[in-house]
Amino acid sequence: MQQLFHIIKDTVKIFVIFTACTLLFYFGLKMMNEEYEKIHRYDEPKGKAVKVFQPHEEGLIDRLSIFFRLGE
Repeated sequence: MQQLFHIIKDTVKIFVIFTACTLLFYFGLKMMNEEYEKIHRYDEPKGKAVKVFQPHEEGLIDRLSIFFRLGE
């Protein structure tokens, strides 16, 4: 009987420690997510930023050529 009591006690201890660590991890990730939500990643660049992408119109033949060549 004493042996069974120790096994149950150790099992409950492990369960409580596991639950506490899981909750700590969950709330830590939640706090980090809230902090990163405040950062605006897609703001317009400031200073002397250079536009890299210049969209240009491609002809239908050029687009079909790329489509067949790349399979996209």
